[in-house]
Amino acid sequence: MNIYIIAEAGVNHNGDSYLAKTMVDVAAEAGADAIKFQTFSAREVVSKYAVKAEYQQKNDDRDKTQAEMLSRLELSPKQHEDIIAHCAKRHITFLSTPFDFVSIELLCSLNIPIMKIPSGEITNLPYLIKIARTGKPIVISSGMSTLDELRAAIEALKANGAGEITALHCTTEYPAPFEDVNLRAMLTIGQELGVKVGYSDHTPGIEISIAAAALGASVIEKHFTLDRNMEGPDHKASLEPNELKAMVKAIRNVEKSLGNTEKIPSPSEHKNILIVRKSIVAKCDISKGEVFSEENITVKRPGSGISPMRWLDVLGTHAVKDFHEDEMITL
Repeated sequence: MNIYIIAEAGVNHNGDSYLAKTMVDVAAEAGADAIKFQTFSAREVVSKYAVKAEYQQKNDDRDKTQAEMLSRLELSPKQHEDIIAHCAKRHITFLSTPFDFVSIELLCSLNIPIMKIPSGEITNLPYLIKIARTGKPIVISSGMSTLDELRAAIEALKANGAGEITALHCTTEYPAPFEDVNLRAMLTIGQELGVKVGYSDHTPGIEISIAAAALGASVIEKHFTLDRNMEGPDHKASLEPNELKAMVKAIRNVEKSLGNTEKIPSPSEHKNILIVRKSIVAKCDISKGEVFSEENITVKRPGSGISPMRWLDVLGTHAVKDFHEDEMITL
């Protein structure tokens, strides 16, 4: 199984193209499949009266309202084009989450391969219809939603022509407390809604992303930053470059290890079978014709002789020849 790893830049570029391109470099060097930004028009997304979330107030006190904060973090169409060109140079896929109709249209014009729906738009039917009609594959985060709300969103997407849908389990808090993760819900989403599943990780550290990979996530998304001490709403809940690299490496190792459902010896094990397994051997010197018993035979390595699984077959039979101590028994 190939796990698609999205390094979530989000707005951690602080509206600066140089920082955004540096983040592309970091994501590419870490081995992520894609780097994802956020595309929005502050005027389209929030009213001028919308207050900042608690974590936004705590992590960035420069602005009083969401509108003021988001206006500083917008990427212009030209910035999008420059970042996409840099992604092409670094051989990493550019993705972005559109938060409004204008942004959906912009990303369509830029031919991005996948549309990402953020958790906050799950109950926004006009948005869901608009993004579904692009016909592109959809990745939808499910933070703050019930299973029925997510089901309704997916039904709306399917009814309006969306491509393949992948639903990401998610906890919308920054950082998300471990006790709120409920990672097994990812499996419920797949079983109940019949879609591919993944995990959008807002927890501290990398353990939960690795656990999600082991549970069968097809997509892992994780926020990262160049420096957690930078000013901005999401830096504190993001991985730093060395942590992102460690996470990708760990997920790739999990990916290799998942294998299939068949229980057979692996290729690397074959050479060890005879060395580690045991055979029936003489516990002491045995004369020809002597009856094999628990007093004169035992089990020792290597495993190139009669298997101990035939122990009951050997007991009570007669030695066909003289055996020295530790010599493998033959019948």
